[in-house]
Amino acid sequence: MIAGTWCQLVDLLAAFTLSAMIGLEREFRQKSAGMRTHALVGLAAALIMLVSKYGFSDVLSAGRVILDPSRVAAQVVSGIGFIGGGVIFMRRDAVRGLTTAASVWLTAAVGMACGAGLVELALAATAAHFIIMFAFPYFTRLLPQIHPAQTRLDVSYTDGRGILRHILVACTRLRFAVDHVHIAQDGDCAAPLLRDGASTTPVVTLSMQVRGRRPVSHLIAALATIEGVQNVGTAGDGGLD
Repeated sequence: MIAGTWCQLVDLLAAFTLSAMIGLEREFRQKSAGMRTHALVGLAAALIMLVSKYGFSDVLSAGRVILDPSRVAAQVVSGIGFIGGGVIFMRRDAVRGLTTAASVWLTAAVGMACGAGLVELALAATAAHFIIMFAFPYFTRLLPQIHPAQTRLDVSYTDGRGILRHILVACTRLRFAVDHVHIAQDGDCAAPLLRDGASTTPVVTLSMQVRGRRPVSHLIAALATIEGVQNVGTAGDGGLD
């Protein structure tokens, strides 16, 4: 009995150590879920697995009560999703925290493996984690880069309100590069007037080439929300009101 308890303590210690190591990498990168979070997740997952395996031995009866530790493991897998989902959030139309959420998920698996006595698998998974986090970025930098396609946008906006600055700021914020900018006022082309028909405030049409890694629809949607912008669209599509 004492030998079995020491083995369980060793499994618990292994889960704590490996989980803290994974969390240390996240802490070094200043992520939201750091060393403490990962250590707690791995330790708790290992403890749950140990309780599932050894915590009901006093109620087992041959042919009457059957223990199924896999049921508790399945609940850990589904429950850890709440913690992983808590670190995923949107910022400026970009998803953040996916890698941290995946590392939390892996930490739970490492803790479960230690709790189940599969320390060798836990060590291999931890080593794979560090390979993914430190080696993969160097490999991805060596891959040939696909140059994003250029799209011509036509933006019509009310003149004299400083809207051009807001348009360029929106392009920069969404990481779109801007080239070949051309501005046409009422006297240069048949630029539309304001929709009420009563105002003669000039409307400027801005034509520009944009390129970025995101779909251009994200930029169009952002520009359409700027106050004073009358029409936004790719060249030849008629724009989006």
